Amino acid sequence: MSVTYHQSQAGELAKFSAELTFGLDPFQRNACKALEGGHSVLVCAPTGAGKTVVGEFAVHLALAAGGKCFYTTPIKALSNQKFADLTERHGRDQVGLLTGDQSINPDAPVVVMTTEVLRNMLYASSDALRGLSYVVMDEVHYLADRFRGAVWEEVILHLSPDVRLVSLSATVSNAEEFGAWMETVRGDTAVVVDETRPVPLWQHVMVGRRMFDLFDTNSSDQKVLVDEDLVRYIRHREAADRMNGWGGGPRGRGGNRNFRPLPRPEVLAKLDEEGLLPAITFIFSRAGCDGALAQCLRSRLDLSRADEAEEIDAIIEKHTGDLPKGDLEVLGYWEWREALRRGLAAHHAGMLPAFRHTVEELFVRGLVRAVFATETLALGINMPARTVVLERLVKYNGESHAELTPGEYTQLTGRAGRRGIDVEGHAVVLWQPEVDTSAVAGLASTRTYPLRSSFRPGYNMSINLIDRMGADESRALLERSFAQFQADRSVVGLVRGIERNEGQLRKLRDQLGGEDGGFLEYISLRERIKQRERQIEQQGRADRRGAAVDALVSLRRGDVVAIPSGRRAGLAVILEPDVTPGDPRPLVLTEDKWAGRVSVADFPVPAKTLGHMRLPRKIDHRTARTRRDLASALRSTGISAPGRSRRGDRSKAGEDRELSTLRRSLRSHPAHTRPDREQMSRVGERYNRLLRETETMRQKVAATTNSLARTFDRILGLLQERGFVDAGEVTADGRRLARIYAESDLLVAECLRQGLWRGLGPAELAAVVSILVYESRQEGGYLGASGPTEPVRRAVGATVGVWSELRSDEARHKLPPTREPDLGFVTGVYKWARGDGLAESLLASGDQNAPLSAGDFVRWCRQVIDLLDQIQGTADDIEVAGTAAKAVRAIRRGVVAVDAA
Repeated sequence: MSVTYHQSQAGELAKFSAELTFGLDPFQRNACKALEGGHSVLVCAPTGAGKTVVGEFAVHLALAAGGKCFYTTPIKALSNQKFADLTERHGRDQVGLLTGDQSINPDAPVVVMTTEVLRNMLYASSDALRGLSYVVMDEVHYLADRFRGAVWEEVILHLSPDVRLVSLSATVSNAEEFGAWMETVRGDTAVVVDETRPVPLWQHVMVGRRMFDLFDTNSSDQKVLVDEDLVRYIRHREAADRMNGWGGGPRGRGGNRNFRPLPRPEVLAKLDEEGLLPAITFIFSRAGCDGALAQCLRSRLDLSRADEAEEIDAIIEKHTGDLPKGDLEVLGYWEWREALRRGLAAHHAGMLPAFRHTVEELFVRGLVRAVFATETLALGINMPARTVVLERLVKYNGESHAELTPGEYTQLTGRAGRRGIDVEGHAVVLWQPEVDTSAVAGLASTRTYPLRSSFRPGYNMSINLIDRMGADESRALLERSFAQFQADRSVVGLVRGIERNEGQLRKLRDQLGGEDGGFLEYISLRERIKQRERQIEQQGRADRRGAAVDALVSLRRGDVVAIPSGRRAGLAVILEPDVTPGDPRPLVLTEDKWAGRVSVADFPVPAKTLGHMRLPRKIDHRTARTRRDLASALRSTGISAPGRSRRGDRSKAGEDRELSTLRRSLRSHPAHTRPDREQMSRVGERYNRLLRETETMRQKVAATTNSLARTFDRILGLLQERGFVDAGEVTADGRRLARIYAESDLLVAECLRQGLWRGLGPAELAAVVSILVYESRQEGGYLGASGPTEPVRRAVGATVGVWSELRSDEARHKLPPTREPDLGFVTGVYKWARGDGLAESLLASGDQNAPLSAGDFVRWCRQVIDLLDQIQGTADDIEVAGTAAKAVRAIRRGVVAVDAA
């Protein structure tokens, strides 16, 4: 069939197809034909289906016409991989690479780059955009990413209309909606959707050492049915466990406390026996992945062959040969290498990049057959397996433990089945008492993965828009975003709801005697009484909160207070006061040795100073010893926490004049004495409830319409107030802000403008800059104005002061707050930049006296380098720019410099 198809083709598609070693699938053919016909295309297909063939055809078309093609990917690792693929196919002189830290042949007709690089080119109106005819956006579904998603929409909106866009996405359930938006903003766009997996996926549940199919494949029923043998076996297993004294515990998260899952080495041995390796086991924690690998290493499990050892060692040496020999011990190199030699590995963001890339290459080559990975592996990295194993169907989402969604399940199991290698892929869920097989079947059979825009204007985006097109055109552009497109579509449903409610309100009004019947006035009085009672209660809560805020603001260093309730209940001493208006968060240490920031939420009644204790001048509360000594001193003061006090009179309703008047009017109303009053009042309550619901819907419509433009106007107001924009024109300070691409962009620009970082050495500047990029993994965040040297402490204090002022301004302008600075990396990056060893730097970077992982350390160092690079390029002060350049060189050494791709 493919031969007939090739012969029937004409033009470039025929030439391109002839070079391939396989026939094109129908969806690939349709997308390529649309592209050759001059259309932009959106291709949605499952992982491994071969979407990139369409992107490669765009490259072919650009080269054939003597034009240019930019191929964008979301992460550097994917850019490097694509650069290698395209270079092998078209030659080094035809292909270039641009990522944050690499520039190879940037003037080539085909350039692979991260999406952010293209966004920055568009804002800078780069000369490289001349002659651009095609842009491939791989993994375009990243636009749903909370932190980086806006970049994809910025590119789509800013690209010249004559550039053909090839958007490649994972399967999403609202592809037509996304395609309709693309058609609106980019013109003629063909939407090609393919939901057929290239390799069929079989779903299994493993109960103990037995493997069952999840679905009843023999059922002729149209409904999805769970395999009866599986259900029966689990029922018998649970009954046997109860008889043996294992059962009886509650079901739910945590399940049976006495249940012991099958050890990982035995799970892998069973998969090997069934011919289901290589496998990726998803475990939703880094420590869990490392623990699983350690468990396998303690066993006799060995999945590699003796004749593979030499090849494994060669790949390990290729990626890690440049690591300093003195750091190998602290990196856990020898245990890691031993695991690889036995065909086993972990894969997560806490690992050194060189270690991760080694694992990826060995797994793709089939030399590692079992990997324990966090869910980050499911995003982007080309590392398919025959089998995917899920140990649990619950994961921590940053705030709480939540069930996997069907979209997440589909994304994780999408790794199963290697095209051209496996006839079928397998997904295996390990049974535990809390696993409901019907719920697993629901996850496995649901294909809902809607794409939701995360686009919203920020400071850098807004200043660049104003500089390029002025405020009016900027608003118009924001109104064309996918975010606003989705919001406007939601308005249609709301308007229908309002119309439906208005019809029901008319009927209820008639039941109540119409506008002149008198009863509407009576129920209106009842509603006003309820509203006034609610207002009084809300005012009471606001007054209590205000009193709690005033009490927290008045606290001084060394004051002893009692936290009345919650996890931190008991005595606490103030280590660092906070006078931020409206939301003070003083740093405290409790008698239970916990150090962190508390807020008004911790004080339902205002904090009272119970006493005072003397504190040392300098306190490093991140060390366990300091916390222990201070907690001991606090307990020995003799101060005791008072018993729980009542809040006092919760309501002033009895004293409110307006409420008394309304109640008198209600009692004297003629309808008050009607015999059917209560029956009619129930109808009236339905009427009022519907009236409130309709008004809420109207407010939602008003808030949704032009919502992004309103946010933009608030940002513009703040930027004008601070002198970044003047009379609609971007100032010199504003142009500096336009070149700063960081989460805390406005804060960086303000610190540079005010000269807060002058006079610092390279290591000191790195330390101060780190507070604007680092995020602690544990609770606590920003941990007090401390630092290794006096200049660092001074600069950190000044930076935090500017942030505090900025946060107040943002609250006034109703804007989301700039992220709070976090001092968790200050000492670690300072030590590293001044030349200290890796072990000392890791220990100084850790949370709660535990060293930071090597992978996290390298990642944060590179983020500090990225911001320092931007400071070097934007700072007017030659001294600060020079110091930033020296700081970059000081950090970029050892493990930070190895495998920097």
